[in-house]
Amino acid sequence: MRIRKLDHVSFLVKDVEQSRRFYSQVLELHELPRPSNASHLGAWLTNDTHDFEVHLIGEVEIGRVEQTHTRYRRDEMATGHGSHPAFETENLQATLQHLHSLHVELMGGPRQRGDGVHQLFICDPDGYMLELFVRDVQ
Repeated sequence: MRIRKLDHVSFLVKDVEQSRRFYSQVLELHELPRPSNASHLGAWLTNDTHDFEVHLIGEVEIGRVEQTHTRYRRDEMATGHGSHPAFETENLQATLQHLHSLHVELMGGPRQRGDGVHQLFICDPDGYMLELFVRDVQ
């Protein structure tokens, strides 16, 4: 078997509208139409070049997100020590300014990873850890 690419990441969320706003504003993703057979509340988002998708799945049973989602300690989030997707950005300073303008709290970083990558960590409204990173220009 040869995997071609990672297509999407899915998050079970408490409030689809709040999460849609976060991913639209903070990560600047835009919404995609969902398949006609998608029966649950949710949203699919992507970037301008449709390199990946983020699928937001609304919880059907209240409290299910809390039951299934691992919460990390602040010290773990500061170094990305836990499950998380990583999104590459073009410019670290512009990313920091954008996050600051939206009052998004940094959970960790910016920090060097040790292989030419500078990374930082934030959380979405449900507490999922997200990495934003930039590679050094070679």
